Amino acid sequence: MRHARKAVTDSASVTTCCGAKTGRSRNGQTGYGEGGPSQAADIAEARTAVVGRRATESEYIRHRLSAFPSMEAAVNNALLDIAAKTANVPIYQYLGGPTRFKVRILASVDGRDDGSLEAPLRRAVSRGFRAFSVPIPARDAMMWQMQAYVDLVRRRVDRVRDIAGADADLVLDGAGSLMPGDAAFIATALERNHLVWFGEPTAVHTTDALGKITAESVMPVGIGRNIHDLGAFQILLRSGCIDVLRPSLAMNSVAKIRRMAALAEIHYVAIAPFHAGGPIGSVAAIHMAASLANFYTQQIPVPASEQDAGMRAEITSGQTESGTAGFASLANKPGLGIQVNEKALAKYSEEVL
Repeated sequence: MRHARKAVTDSASVTTCCGAKTGRSRNGQTGYGEGGPSQAADIAEARTAVVGRRATESEYIRHRLSAFPSMEAAVNNALLDIAAKTANVPIYQYLGGPTRFKVRILASVDGRDDGSLEAPLRRAVSRGFRAFSVPIPARDAMMWQMQAYVDLVRRRVDRVRDIAGADADLVLDGAGSLMPGDAAFIATALERNHLVWFGEPTAVHTTDALGKITAESVMPVGIGRNIHDLGAFQILLRSGCIDVLRPSLAMNSVAKIRRMAALAEIHYVAIAPFHAGGPIGSVAAIHMAASLANFYTQQIPVPASEQDAGMRAEITSGQTESGTAGFASLANKPGLGIQVNEKALAKYSEEVL
């Protein structure tokens, strides 16, 4: 994780740390939000947008920061935390929920090879996850035979299922690494493995490219981590190219993702937000999930090292990103419902000039 910290003074403040942003109101109320990497100029723009504004003026601020998606996501989520705390309700209630009382969670497991996947996978299993997102193996330049690559992918899927259990749900994460034709071949070949979906099989997001994959296979396709425009989603949804909508939490605020979810709902498509950031974002995602009627599952990063796991828990004052039998429970406290450790934010921060 990259870390950044920049504080400003006046009647409001914006602080960033490990992608997390803090907003402080005049009466001392504090809210936390998280976004992707931000430059100092982006933070200065966010300061201009928020100072002197009410926390409930999130729509005005969202439009002001629309050219800075990472800051728009973080600042608006922090404002949402403040507004919910002021109303003395959890965020999911402030958003009109809950639509459910527990949230299905998906562990994001990373590793360069099968060996490095094992430790975070076992950690995820021990933390109560029952669904796992598995990165597709890198394709060797010398592996020109497609069948050899299919066999490699299948071996990884089988190995993960051996560790996670026969009843585990698996998502294959392509990370946009394949050409549409190869992605369609993989999707068809792995149909019998009964994966929940094939995530980001290609970086080519035209209706023709994605339509080729969805037309040739019954495997569901999840798309969206690199799409931040509602119009682009609307075109793909209308063309039937997306089975699971996957907008990124780092680049879209809770308010914006709720708009995306509404678009998906009228096309009978579920939403499963992509998340590769920190623990504050994970908590906000659980609240958002509880407010969405067409929510499917929420991706939660599982750290590869004990050091990273300890840092994430320290930031949230000991609260770990975990669940029970594949589900996370809802916090019944105002705002995010967690105690953020400001000392840990400072400890793990790097100044951005």
